Amino acid sequence: MATDFFWSYTDEPHASRRRQILSQYPQIRELFGPDPFAFLKIAMVVLLQLWTATYLHDASWLKILMVAYFFGSFLNHNLFLAIHELSHNLAFSTPVYNRWLGIFANLPIGVPMSVTFQKYHLEHHRFQGVDGVDMDVPSLAEGHLVTNILTKSIWVVLQLFFYAFRPLFLKPKPPGIWELVNLLVQLALDAAMVYFWGWRSFAYMILSTFVGGGMHPMAGHFISEHYVFKPDQETYSYYGPLNLMTWHVGYHNEHHDFPRIPGYKLHKVREIAPEYYDSLKSYRSWSQVIYMYIMDCTVGPFSRMKRKLSTVTTNKSD
Repeated sequence: MATDFFWSYTDEPHASRRRQILSQYPQIRELFGPDPFAFLKIAMVVLLQLWTATYLHDASWLKILMVAYFFGSFLNHNLFLAIHELSHNLAFSTPVYNRWLGIFANLPIGVPMSVTFQKYHLEHHRFQGVDGVDMDVPSLAEGHLVTNILTKSIWVVLQLFFYAFRPLFLKPKPPGIWELVNLLVQLALDAAMVYFWGWRSFAYMILSTFVGGGMHPMAGHFISEHYVFKPDQETYSYYGPLNLMTWHVGYHNEHHDFPRIPGYKLHKVREIAPEYYDSLKSYRSWSQVIYMYIMDCTVGPFSRMKRKLSTVTTNKSD
C-alpha cells in the first residue's frame, strides 16, 4: 500500500476541460440554472422522514435499526446530497433562498451541517486536491493508520465521521450567523422530536444518518468520486441506477466540469460531448467500489491526488 498521496504538478483537470467543451459546444450553457422541482423533491423527503420518525416512537430498537438501514438511510442520504446541490445554489437563483432550503433539508439528518458543508465544499471545487485546503482529502493520520482490510472496513463504517470532523480539526473556520441559525433551527426540531415523540424517534433520525453514511450502497460515492484506482485519473463518474435517488451526484466528472448545471441535467453533458467522458474510467456499482476499496491492498486513504496551491489557476469562471 502507498505511503504517500499521488502528487500532481498541474492544476485540476476540470477547469481546462470546461473551457474546451464550452468552446466546442456552447449550447451547454443552456443547461445552467436552478432545478425548478428541487423544493418539491426536498419537501417530500423531509416530511416523509419526519413522519417515519414519529411513527416509530414506540417501536422496538431492532425495528428502528432495520427501518433506519433499509429505508431511512436512503432518505437521509438523499437529503445530504440535496444539501450538496443547494451548496451550488441550484434550487433558486437567489443564494439566500438556497441556504434556507438547506437548513430545512438538514432537519431529518439530526445534526446541523448544511451551512458549514457549503463553506468547505466550494473550496473542494475551486482547490481540488490542494494540500491543506481541500478537506475532502484524508489526513496523514488516516493514511498511516488505515492500512489493511480490518482498518479499512472500520474506516468505511465511520467515514461519515471522518468526513464531518476532518475539516473541523485540520482547517477550522470561525462560525458565522448562518451557522448559528442552522444550529438553533436544528436544536429546536430535535428538542420537539424528543419532547413530543421520545428518544426513539430522534434515535431513528440519527441512525438513518449514521448507517447511510457508512457500509451502505449510497455511501459508495464518497469513495468512487476521487479515490484513485487509475493513476492518471482523479475524478470518476458512476452511471448506475442509484443516481435517481442521489441527485445524480454519480455524474461526478460532469458535475466538477459544470457545477452550475443541476444534477438532473448532467446526463445531457455526456450526451452532447461524449468524446470527453466515454474514455474515462467510470463505475456501475457503488457497492462494488466499497468492496474494491476494502479488498485491494494497494488502495487506501492515500489513494488521492494532491497538489500544491501554486499549481492552481486563479481564473475558473463558468
